Amino acid sequence: MVNLTIDGKQIQAEENTTILQAALDNGIDIPTLCFLKDINEVGDCRMCVVEVEGMRNLATSCIQKVSEGMVVKTHSPAVTQSRRLTLDLILSNHHRDCLTCSRNGNCELQDLAAKFKIDKVQYEGTKTYHKVDDKSPSIVRDFNKCILCRRCVATCKNVQNIGAIDCTQRGFDSCISTTYDNSLNDVDCTLCGQCIEACPTGALKEKDSTKDVWKALNDENKIVIAQTAPAVRVALGEEFGMPIGTNVAGKMVTALKAIGFDKVFDTNTGADLTIMEEANEFIERVQNGGTLPMITSCSPGWVRFAEKNFPDCLEHLSSCKSPHTMFGAIIKSYYAQKFNVDREKIVTVSVMPCVAKKYEAQREEMEVDGLRDVDYVITTREAATMIKEANIDLSKMEDSQFDAPMGEASGAGAIFGTTGGVMEAALRTAADTLEGKDLKEIEYNEIRGEKGIKEATIEVAGKTINVCVASGLSNARKILEEIREGKSKYHFVEIMACPGGCVMGGGQPIKSAKVRLTTNVAKLRRDAIYSIDEKSTIRKSHQNPVMVELYKEFLEKPGSEVAHKYLHTHYNKQELYNID
Repeated sequence: MVNLTIDGKQIQAEENTTILQAALDNGIDIPTLCFLKDINEVGDCRMCVVEVEGMRNLATSCIQKVSEGMVVKTHSPAVTQSRRLTLDLILSNHHRDCLTCSRNGNCELQDLAAKFKIDKVQYEGTKTYHKVDDKSPSIVRDFNKCILCRRCVATCKNVQNIGAIDCTQRGFDSCISTTYDNSLNDVDCTLCGQCIEACPTGALKEKDSTKDVWKALNDENKIVIAQTAPAVRVALGEEFGMPIGTNVAGKMVTALKAIGFDKVFDTNTGADLTIMEEANEFIERVQNGGTLPMITSCSPGWVRFAEKNFPDCLEHLSSCKSPHTMFGAIIKSYYAQKFNVDREKIVTVSVMPCVAKKYEAQREEMEVDGLRDVDYVITTREAATMIKEANIDLSKMEDSQFDAPMGEASGAGAIFGTTGGVMEAALRTAADTLEGKDLKEIEYNEIRGEKGIKEATIEVAGKTINVCVASGLSNARKILEEIREGKSKYHFVEIMACPGGCVMGGGQPIKSAKVRLTTNVAKLRRDAIYSIDEKSTIRKSHQNPVMVELYKEFLEKPGSEVAHKYLHTHYNKQELYNID
């Protein structure tokens, strides 16, 4: 341990701790902008400078390590003057249209400008102007609001191991861009949206779909149906000041009904449907010598990554659509037929924690008999925006139930929202099927938790099954390289594009670097997901009575010709770069 003094307070910190971490551990706040713990610790922005006794220049606290006897001042006149100057220079080349910015009220630059009472920019001068890249169906890139913190670059490169964006040019012309400044849509971008979560300003945001949804809601000739993903209910409340991980499922249903949705269904039911097909497909492959390992296909960011980077491995992917697209197809077929609804009038809206789902919904494969499976996708953030536009306070809503019959789901469907959940849900059904009985041990703790790669060996019906769970595309790359080289020992693999799974998707409420530094957001949301499962009376997908009835009346059996028509798809090689 190292003894030091910060702002007159004598503290201890572990050796090799940074001044910033030591201060935060002792309740002393130091402002930051470019810092993102374990991802971007480079000291570029200089907002976190402090005065250290005996040092000639101000020290950058996010990279400066503590030392024995160190004396630190975090708000001396020199420090305050330096921070104000830094802010002024950043703002001098920032397009300050805060009132119309998507991050208004949740912008780290805006917060610092308010904290330091920057009411006038002294160094006004020439501003750089850049075209807005909105070609992608998922992400809008507006460099005019970029502050060159490089947090998005570090996330894309160091966390996802993609490197679709980087800093180009020099000096005043420096900017964050792509290969030859092409659209994110046309380069090796998976549209996962982790860059949006990392961005402190509005330089990156999701493609807005709320106007289209409002138009549909206001059309009396349309029947507009919402379906909500498992991860949305444990995050939506955060946009209304509720604690991280609060399950607001009942309030969410009430609010969505209040803004005009005719029906609100549960994508967890769609997840149960996915398991019925996916577990069957896995068993078929194991018993009939199919391609192994089989890899889940629920994450569209991961699928796009595979199509671009590992097209030779596509045969390993399950042919199952993701839960929301499966569900959309069933709503416009089975549901419409059963309840005598004109399927041509149905508009399906998926409320998702993921921006890549927007891309997935518009893929040409995602339609049956000329009707799109899902018409629109809105993120958790967009859903919150629409609820607020309707002047509704979610926290004050009464609880309502999802509409029947598409609102009844198992606990297995709920855990789809976290890394390992798809695998665990599939194993519950696959194990029961192979053993021919209702097994009581249904929790697979080895594949739960935060590790990027988790593995387990499971004995089922005399067979040894090696499974693996990977979240984050850097970990996906490791697994795919093993498969490509013929070194994989696995039979079944789950891959999610976003580290931590859907609870940390690119469409979830954005948390500042300071919150991410002091709070384990993923764990709080994940614990809420598992709590839903634990409290469920039905915890296996194949025991959901909606599934039993659906297969009896419409789909016949998992893997049937009818099931393949509505619930399965195929994948194709995509060029890494689509540049003219």
